[in-house]
Amino acid sequence: MLLLTCPCCGAEADETELQPGGAAHLTRVGPGAPDEAFESYLFHRENPRGVHIERWRHAHGCGKWFHAARCTRTLEVFGTYPAQITAPPQPIRDAIAAKHPGWAWKEGK
Repeated sequence: MLLLTCPCCGAEADETELQPGGAAHLTRVGPGAPDEAFESYLFHRENPRGVHIERWRHAHGCGKWFHAARCTRTLEVFGTYPAQITAPPQPIRDAIAAKHPGWAWKEGK
């Protein structure tokens, strides 16, 4: 079972209380963007097994969005942080790098 701590209200919630929102830190394109940019945003994404930074909503709690860093192979959670932060905090990056030596945060995703 996946357990995440909501950084907004501090409650520990399992996945039945949460709503997934897909990959975090994506550059979203607007209505005026060229078709190629919109196609790339929708269909051309990395989806490796392993570490992901994802958006989650505490749907049956405070209702706020937050980000979670976790491994899809093991369900290990490295940490959560508010959705307003534009990159994973350094302690979360360090925790991931300690367990997955080849992992590196890609700025400007």
